[in-house]
Amino acid sequence: MLSRNYIWLLLLGFGLVSTPGADGSAALSPETSASSSAPRKISDEVAVDAVDLLFLPDHLFMNRREVIERLPHVAMIGDSLSKNAYVSSIPSTFWRVRTERRRDWFLDTDSSAASVYSVFERLERLTPLVATEHSGVGAIVDRGDTRESFARRLIRTRNFSGQVDQVLKARRYPDLIMLWIGHNNLDWAAETPVKEREHPEKRFEECTKKFEQNYRRQVRRLIARAEKEDHKVAIVVFGLVNFEAFFKAREEAEALRESNRKLYPYLEIDYGHFLSMRPSYRGGMIRLALMMNKELHAMVTDLNRQCPPNVQLRYSDALANVDIGRAELIHAMDAWHPSVKGHSVLAKAALSDLPPSLEFLGIEQKTSASTVSKLAQQSAGR
Repeated sequence: MLSRNYIWLLLLGFGLVSTPGADGSAALSPETSASSSAPRKISDEVAVDAVDLLFLPDHLFMNRREVIERLPHVAMIGDSLSKNAYVSSIPSTFWRVRTERRRDWFLDTDSSAASVYSVFERLERLTPLVATEHSGVGAIVDRGDTRESFARRLIRTRNFSGQVDQVLKARRYPDLIMLWIGHNNLDWAAETPVKEREHPEKRFEECTKKFEQNYRRQVRRLIARAEKEDHKVAIVVFGLVNFEAFFKAREEAEALRESNRKLYPYLEIDYGHFLSMRPSYRGGMIRLALMMNKELHAMVTDLNRQCPPNVQLRYSDALANVDIGRAELIHAMDAWHPSVKGHSVLAKAALSDLPPSLEFLGIEQKTSASTVSKLAQQSAGR
């Protein structure tokens, strides 16, 4: 005889219950759509009624919210490398930044082979869950004491502190919070006087110290709220992307564009947005990223000494070490942001380092650790 919990999970696993996004995007199953039709709402109500009956002895007339709150909640804080973002024409870029949701390495619900095989889809094979994406294009690790600029409000993006605000406002605090942000803090050349660019060591030290202080401030806010929760919370700080590998892919794309100017049409436009992408400044960008990752690792080690028993804080170098050194992994428009294949590679790498967090949360009780590892090793092509 099936237990009530097992039957409940089966119902949710078959996509009978869905939830719209709270901020960015959220989903329970690959069938969840961005909008909810009338027939779908009816099916939701039928599913919830069925679950109510199954749980009648324990929770009379349990409503849809209560069902959803029982599920593991996962939140993503990040920048454009965690979104389906790329540079194109100004109108197109503006519209995409304001409206694009999902289709990235963290959250994609399209099960077709040509789509991103996201962290959400991989985790959803272990357990039904609710995923919420807060990542914003152009987001930086900021002090958190100033209002978002008009430009950022116009494109509906938030910096690190603003994304943390959204997580803290949520009535249901996430079980797992993934942080991958800071790439836009690496444009060192734009913030350094020309005469200092030949020897930027002092500038790098200042940038790294400021970055660590601002990052630490936001992580402490997340921990403070987590301590008040009656459930476990796992926070994963991912190191910044492997820029040495990225620039190899970028160089490959540049060579292809030299032979065919129709390829990567917005490659040079990137320099107007991010000066440090220029070949002469790339070495500094690689060094600064490594310095910031070292500080993030040390920060996590230090904050761990202060973590309450129900909070796990981990540093992960999974995304800092993943090999993205092939042109096929960066976008065909700007050779800057991840392509569909690139997003799937990032998702695979991120999931490969989540088992300790899943085990802490008790999610692995539903499956073995080896199963989690196998899922992380599956090909991006499904």
